[in-house]
This record gives sequence, C-alpha cells and structure tokens, in this order.
Amino acid sequence: MNLQYILDSKGETTGVFIPIKEWLSFKKKFKGIESEITEIPDWHKQEIDRRLEGIADGKTDLLDFEATIDELDKGL
Repeated sequence: MNLQYILDSKGETTGVFIPIKEWLSFKKKFKGIESEITEIPDWHKQEIDRRLEGIADGKTDLLDFEATIDELDKGL
C-alpha cells in the first residue's frame, strides 16, 4: 500500500492520504467503510454517565493505562 502521511508544522502526523485506486479496493473489500457514525447511541451515553458517577462517588477504581498494559503483557 502506498500511503502518504500528512504532517503539521511540528512534524506530527495529522492525516493519511490513500490513493484512489487503493481506496476503491478497500470499499469493495470492506462494505460500509465510508459510512460515518455521527451520533453516539443513548445506551453508550448512559453507560458513560454511570461510570462517571461511580468515579465521582469514589465507588469506581481507576487503573493507570501504562501499568494495566504492562500487566497484560506479562500474561502473554
């Protein structure tokens, strides 16, 4: 695949250019790849609210991302 990365003035990757021939091939292979979800389902919002409430009340423990990934890597 011949991707071209788009960088900002700081050299950070901000996008990817996919040649049209490869994009059309993707569209054939992965039906619906170009559809975009614009609305979060209500049940997702309710779950997020429930979790945030648990955090605010001190009933939910938060885990450090890096430490959690390290623990998962140990088990592999």
